[in-house]
Amino acid sequence: MAVTLEQARRVGYTCLKALLRFAFMVANNLVAIPSYVLYLIMLQPLRMLDSKSFWYIEGVLFKWLLAMVASWGWWAGYTVVEWGDDVKAVSEDEAMVLVNHQATGDVCTLMMCLQDKGTVVRQMMWLMDHIFKYTNFGIVSLIHGDFFIRQGRTHRDQQLVLLKDHLEKYYRSRNRKWIVLFPEGGFLRKRRETSQAFAKKNNLPFLKHVTLPRLGATQVILKTLVAPQENGTPAGGDAVIKESQAKGLQWVIDTTIAYPKGEPIDIQTWILGYRQPTVTHVHYRIFPVKDVPAEPEALTNWLYQRFIEKEDLLTHFYETGAFPPPKGQTKAISREMTLSNLWLVGIQSLAFLSGGMWYCIFQYLYHCLF
Repeated sequence: MAVTLEQARRVGYTCLKALLRFAFMVANNLVAIPSYVLYLIMLQPLRMLDSKSFWYIEGVLFKWLLAMVASWGWWAGYTVVEWGDDVKAVSEDEAMVLVNHQATGDVCTLMMCLQDKGTVVRQMMWLMDHIFKYTNFGIVSLIHGDFFIRQGRTHRDQQLVLLKDHLEKYYRSRNRKWIVLFPEGGFLRKRRETSQAFAKKNNLPFLKHVTLPRLGATQVILKTLVAPQENGTPAGGDAVIKESQAKGLQWVIDTTIAYPKGEPIDIQTWILGYRQPTVTHVHYRIFPVKDVPAEPEALTNWLYQRFIEKEDLLTHFYETGAFPPPKGQTKAISREMTLSNLWLVGIQSLAFLSGGMWYCIFQYLYHCLF
């Protein structure tokens, strides 16, 4: 079939836009990430004198870096609509966030939709695959104190011990609030067949839109971070009652990401922007941690039930284009998440100005020394 002039123009425009976006992303990384590292090197004396202030500043810089990643998608028209419980109500409490995993774009989506949740982004810890350590953003996550986990049976027991040690060493000392993990242990497309075979063998539900979660990391986090006497109270909608002196992990936030037609956004699309503007839908359900069982078998069943519910949520979404209303209600209410373009431009401008400043400093030092 012959290509029309209009089609050729559209393809040419898409390719040019993708090339320019890629160039901007490279430049963005070249100025922002080294600036983040250099600012923190410069602030090492403060870390020794007042570590709390140091990690506060690091958290602000970390949030700005994640906002830059969010801006790449936002300016391509990739937006987020949120459903379910309002997680802003627990943004100052400690919480574990359980997320289904479909593609690399899931992380970018979370980086975007959590930007307007108070101090969450700068005080959160991520659990991610160890391969992420070797990406451009790896040095940032390493400094921030995220945990890189190796997948596979041969590494599992050792990784859980390392995770426990990591949480005890860094979570409270750096004043972390939320910890984000993907309990499925991999992308949906890679784990679905294995998960379905396991479900069939063990007489468990057949899932198409999610996979059965793994218990290990969730159990370690709960054992390590939950206070002996837990005083969280049930949450629902806008009415969340909190104890002012709450200690330890208070909430589990069950987060379900849904893409139109079940077609997830990957990191390449997020960067290059060649896909048409897309609205990603994120559903939250908040559970008090005191209602989460501690015993391994009961916790496994509880975790399985969350992902069975995710399956039902996603099935309803793919059939209707919306998440179902909460039990006892007739209508589901959605909230469009927004970012300020002025704020994003300001952060990007600061990144490039910082890059220019460090370049001038190193040029000056070079000429002084040589």
